[in-house]
Amino acid sequence: MNKEEIKKRIREEIIDTVALVNKYRDLTKPIAPENAIGRVSRMDAINNKSVNEAALRKAETKLTNLEVALTKVDDPDFGICIRCKNQIPLGRIMLLPHTVTCVNCAK
Repeated sequence: MNKEEIKKRIREEIIDTVALVNKYRDLTKPIAPENAIGRVSRMDAINNKSVNEAALRKAETKLTNLEVALTKVDDPDFGICIRCKNQIPLGRIMLLPHTVTCVNCAK
């Protein structure tokens, strides 16, 4: 495995994920009650906020996992599935750099 390519990919993914986290944080700001929107529109806005909060939590978890992966790239067991102990294919690592399982074990 080319560790430098993997590190570069993880850094790129971190940059993208930080931007996503910031976007979701903006979308999850409290909805002011004095906004002059109709009752149904306000309920829709509250529902959208809940969906965005779930997406924010998922993006924050991904960011944490990417940061951990970046610190572990040089470890001898990086790229080894935590379940079956087989090598995780490079294509999967490049697509999901924070993954710790192979495709079969991820099911």
